[in-house]
Amino acid sequence: MVKRPVSTSLARAFFYIVLLSLLTTGVALLMLASSLRDAEAVNMSGSLRMQSYRLGYDLQGNHSDLQLHRQQYARTLDSPVLRMLDSRWVPGDVRERYTALHNNWRQMDARLQAGDLAWYQQNITDYVEQIDLFVLAIQHHAERKMMLVVVISVLGFMAIFTLVFFTLRRIRHQVVNPLNQLVAASESIEQGQFSHVPLDTSLPNELGLLGQTFMRMTDELEKLYRSLEEKVHQKTLSLQETKRTIEVLYHCSQALNVGTIDQHCFRQILQIIHQSEAMDYLEMQIGDNWQLAEGAVVEGTEWQSVPITTQEAVLGKLRWQSQKKRPSPQLMQSVANMLGRGVYFNQAQKHYQQLLLMEERATIARELHDSLAQVLSYLRIQLALLRRAVPEENHSAQQIIHDFTQALNDAYRQLRELLATFRLTLQQADLPAALQEMMAPLREQTSATISVDCRLPSQALDAPRQVHLLQIIREAVLNAIKHADATEISVRCQANPIDGDTVEICDNGRGIESLEEPQGHYGLNIMQERAARLGGTLEISRRSQGGTRVLVTLPASTGVL
Repeated sequence: MVKRPVSTSLARAFFYIVLLSLLTTGVALLMLASSLRDAEAVNMSGSLRMQSYRLGYDLQGNHSDLQLHRQQYARTLDSPVLRMLDSRWVPGDVRERYTALHNNWRQMDARLQAGDLAWYQQNITDYVEQIDLFVLAIQHHAERKMMLVVVISVLGFMAIFTLVFFTLRRIRHQVVNPLNQLVAASESIEQGQFSHVPLDTSLPNELGLLGQTFMRMTDELEKLYRSLEEKVHQKTLSLQETKRTIEVLYHCSQALNVGTIDQHCFRQILQIIHQSEAMDYLEMQIGDNWQLAEGAVVEGTEWQSVPITTQEAVLGKLRWQSQKKRPSPQLMQSVANMLGRGVYFNQAQKHYQQLLLMEERATIARELHDSLAQVLSYLRIQLALLRRAVPEENHSAQQIIHDFTQALNDAYRQLRELLATFRLTLQQADLPAALQEMMAPLREQTSATISVDCRLPSQALDAPRQVHLLQIIREAVLNAIKHADATEISVRCQANPIDGDTVEICDNGRGIESLEEPQGHYGLNIMQERAARLGGTLEISRRSQGGTRVLVTLPASTGVL
């Protein structure tokens, strides 16, 4: 609330200046007005001196004018201009001189009336001196009034100057300086600097209230400016982080932009994220058997993870450790989604390649069936006709025909097994699922219990190699079903990053008698060739507790790195 408005203070100051000017001027005018008749009083007093001498002259010779001159003298002595000197505001010496002059005149008038010329001549000099003293007192009184006018004028001027000085000083202190401070503060705020010189908010006028309001407004503007500046800074950092995230995701997408998505693509993505986010350890897990990693695990560091999904199916998880900074959750989720799509496309590509391979094998099987199988069937018929045409007594010819028939039957049987192998169809690209699919028809061919434990990641093998491995397993299981009379058959696939992955097929049958394959049988040789194509080895041995053990050792897969 404004206690002393500037307009009121200025009006009061101007009022006091005008009032002081009026008082000074009025007193001076009054003093000047009172001095207007001082000259007349001096003249009248001076005329008393002349009239005193004239009365002495009249007393000596011209007695006829004495009475007239006495009356004239009395009128002059009691004139209004001299009577005014007998007032309270007239100095005391002037009044005393005027009273003494009156008293002496009564005495002089009595002597004149008595005609005492000798006394008059003797005392006229003293009386004239009293008149001179009276005139001198009147003159001094007039001079003092003039000096008083001068003093009052000077004092009035000094008072007005002092009042104007203090008024201007007050205006400067309470108006000009606050306005200059407001201007400087406004210029400072215009330049974005809110730490200006504090305004004087203690003034009781409008400028004090304006200063308080301006300070509050400055504080609010500073808060808004700092808040906006912070938001702009945060937005800039966010945009920079978004730009960096987009660049990282672009490089990751480029890693997947290849003809065939394999483990090297996933490893490249992990390397990009590991370097860009300065992580200590980054790991990609797909299922229970396959993972890729970059960096080294730091003990005691918190783990973070996001699921790797595709089409609402959880394939695995992406987890990491980072001591320096926390990577963006949006970035890691986007990378996880990208990895999920990569795994999905990897499986789709493998499934497509597998279907192509199955189609090619089925084509070969059809060609063999339509060509070689037909020829073998024709030869079997011709041998049967030849057997009937040759007499029974011709034992040598019958033996030769028997040998041909047995060899032809073995060839025909081997061809049918080969056709059955070529006609193997798989609808699953995932190794464990494909293995279970392949075991389903085999379980129907035997009463033995077939158990499958596959912990080998399907991402470790491409489609051709996976088919070769499945064919080895199928051949080993078929041998156990046909030749071992086993009641239990187990298939175990284990991943070992150090010694190499292993596939073990065991049964509790009577065990293999010899590793030498009978003439006309090529199953074991084919299994050896398939293992060699996989870059591994095949070992067949008898188990100490009974049965046969087929062990396929493969190079260490890149499923665990």
